[in-house]
Amino acid sequence: MAFKIIASQCTQCGACEFECPSGAIKFKGESYVVELQKCTECEGAFDTQQCASVCPVPNTCIPA
Repeated sequence: MAFKIIASQCTQCGACEFECPSGAIKFKGESYVVELQKCTECEGAFDTQQCASVCPVPNTCIPA
């Protein structure tokens, strides 16, 4: 499974893009999106998903 970003809640702060160890998060259009085929849920790199842990808006980075 991968994570996704709820565009309507995204503040476009960019914190998630820089914290993603797999480079799966990119700015497209008007918000950040997770490239599902690249998302590893930080497995093997971190104990928690970095996008969700750094996002300032709760429940914006969620399992897809």
